[in-house]
Amino acid sequence: MTSVRLLLVAALALALSAVGHGEPPAPVPKDAPLPLDASAKTFLQVNCLACHSGAKPKGGVALDKLTADLSNKSNRDVWLAALEQLKAGTMPPDGKEPPAKDAAALNEWVHKRLEAAEAERRAKQGRSTARRLNRVEYENTVRDLLGIDVELKELLPPDATANGFDTSGDAHHVSQFLMESYLEAADKALNFAIANNPKPPVVKKRYSLKDERIVKISTESVYRQTDDALIMFSSSGWNAITVGQFYPPDRGKYRVRISAQAVQSDGKPVAFRVDGGPMLMGTKNYLVGYFDAPANAPKVFEFVDHFEARNHIRILPYGLVSAQTVTKVGAEKYTGVGLAVQWVEVEGPIFDTWPPESHRRIFGALPQVPAPVFNNRARVEVTSKEPAADAATVLKRFATRAFRRAVTDDDIKPYLEIVKKRLADKYSFEAAVRVGLKGILVSPEFLFLREKIGKLDDFALASRLSYFLWSTMPDDELMKLATAGTLSQPAALRGQVERMLNSPKARQFTENFVGQWLNLREIDFTAPDFRLYPEFDEALKVAMLDEAHLFFGELLKSDLSVSHVVASDFTFANGRLAKHYGISGVFGMEMRRVKLPPELHRGGFLTMAAVLKVSANGTNTSPVVRGAYVLDRILGTPPAPPPAGVPAVEPDIRGATTIRDQLAKHRSTPSCNTCHTKIDPPGFALESFDVIGGWREHYRSIGNGKPVFVEGRRAMYSEGKKIDPADTFNGEKFANVDTLRTILLKDKEQLARALAEKLVTYSTGAAPTALDRAEVEAIVKAARAKDYGVRTLVHEVVQSKLFLQK
Repeated sequence: MTSVRLLLVAALALALSAVGHGEPPAPVPKDAPLPLDASAKTFLQVNCLACHSGAKPKGGVALDKLTADLSNKSNRDVWLAALEQLKAGTMPPDGKEPPAKDAAALNEWVHKRLEAAEAERRAKQGRSTARRLNRVEYENTVRDLLGIDVELKELLPPDATANGFDTSGDAHHVSQFLMESYLEAADKALNFAIANNPKPPVVKKRYSLKDERIVKISTESVYRQTDDALIMFSSSGWNAITVGQFYPPDRGKYRVRISAQAVQSDGKPVAFRVDGGPMLMGTKNYLVGYFDAPANAPKVFEFVDHFEARNHIRILPYGLVSAQTVTKVGAEKYTGVGLAVQWVEVEGPIFDTWPPESHRRIFGALPQVPAPVFNNRARVEVTSKEPAADAATVLKRFATRAFRRAVTDDDIKPYLEIVKKRLADKYSFEAAVRVGLKGILVSPEFLFLREKIGKLDDFALASRLSYFLWSTMPDDELMKLATAGTLSQPAALRGQVERMLNSPKARQFTENFVGQWLNLREIDFTAPDFRLYPEFDEALKVAMLDEAHLFFGELLKSDLSVSHVVASDFTFANGRLAKHYGISGVFGMEMRRVKLPPELHRGGFLTMAAVLKVSANGTNTSPVVRGAYVLDRILGTPPAPPPAGVPAVEPDIRGATTIRDQLAKHRSTPSCNTCHTKIDPPGFALESFDVIGGWREHYRSIGNGKPVFVEGRRAMYSEGKKIDPADTFNGEKFANVDTLRTILLKDKEQLARALAEKLVTYSTGAAPTALDRAEVEAIVKAARAKDYGVRTLVHEVVQSKLFLQK
């Protein structure tokens, strides 16, 4: 490690030591007395200490060491775990259940002590722990700070979560590895932002797929060549065509145009996908998008995308036959559907100015001079006739945006001193300033949201608002209002929320909030078993996620009621998702709003394929998992964790028995029945949907069951036992998911409360506690007049004390 890097790591470590990163688990003194009130002490002695005391307490849980100090995390965690076991009926053991009034009294005593400890903590630290930017926020912030399009989040370790979100300060810890990662990311960002070469030449070329190597050497007759096009008949991945002739020497934005047409398709469009990336084994490629080629005439598809140097484009038709089907007769005689690609045209790299905007944001109009090195004779560097003064100007301008507040000369003094030292050591002006810029990019002022206890100042409020709705730094308008001190005015704040929700940047809120609230980020965590679900593919998964994001976007845009979370008469779908749902008359890959007929049993997030997939694994569904998912994420009433040592119930994919039969035995145990009577019913209703969110009347099995035929061919799975989705929830019987949703809609206020609490947690970095109950209720009450509209809830969260104070 160089001396500069050592200096920056040391400075960062020292600075971070002054920032709160959550409460350390202070140990309970071993010989501490029990300063409990008489009733609590008596309760433990009568019901608990016979097993949970002494040198070898049962389960390793020593309750005789508990104290009344609920500010101590270790002590608090044991108390809360004990109350959960007491509430669930798992402790004390069978036949030793304490009187209900005694248990209630203990619960009240603990929670009063807990509230007092929390109030004391907030007086010292504020409601939320200081939090740093998560990986998404970091990458977005660097992008908007410097004006560059570069992937940085993969350089950083994965973010931990607390209370379901990675915006929580309690989850944000700092390590030596993380600090080294920040240095690496800062280097990469500055290298991309600062222009040390002449403007790269813009190249515009048109390519024919007939000239690609895979076409020329192919031994399989899967492509047909015509005078003006190459026709592709197979959707098999190994028949995709990489445009190897496009091999850009420079990174940047490129305009891509593709001329394509469906052939032999009876007038229907043919979809194709375009990928970008290195296209090498083991490298990370990405989906550019799906497109629909019409049948009547060639259509030119155009998009602008960022490409790294030496990346490629790959084209593959979607929904066509396998290569084996084509080769049986040969491409020349094949009469099935195909995709004709006339040409691919690429233009770039595209820059509006040179040096690019990213360079000018740092150095302004400072001149550049030749600075050749042995492997780059054309290299140039920024220079200055007054290096100290210009360095101060550069650093102050950069720090003002990076720190997201007004900065003083004292604020930039440490970074300017580093630059001056480098200049004294004969560094060039640009090289010296780079060290100062890197110091700013790894400083706590950049990496953390700096909020003081009490009411947020306007700069802190601008950041909290921007990271809530855009997952990035405040823009110029927010900073202008913060500088004027007017952002915190209710009318100004409401106006900014409207502006920000109407911005394309609000897609970050949709994807990042919904992705964590509903756990959609984990959609790739399991892969459906291809034997049981051969119809699942990448296009369906993409459409699943698009549906959820577009649906939430519509709730926000039109301020639709939170009731749409569980029941709605519309959704968003393309031809692939419509086929999965059984919706007729929808074709092509473009997502659009569609009406949902009642007989499809669809509507709202509750029955969306993406939600149903992430609440299942790759082979089977579990009413327990899905039921707990609904209670936590939809209703805001998470169940208690299962008692230690209780094994999970694993469904039988062989079809010999149903999950309901297995759970019936599980629920016959009193200690299990208490929770499962609440958890299982929503899960039973959702058993009508399989692992990938398809409607089903029977389970699929590998082994037992009736043979199943799909398009005339025997499927690898069999028809298993019949689904039974009926049960009782909140004392009311339901027959299926439709009647369950009717029950859930009777308490729209709880749906609004649940969503409001998730929004507060995501936006402030801390989940509401008992002390916040009145504020949460005020948010819900204020939204009642608008039928608990989702946009209204966002507004009321932002106007609340929970949002406006640390």
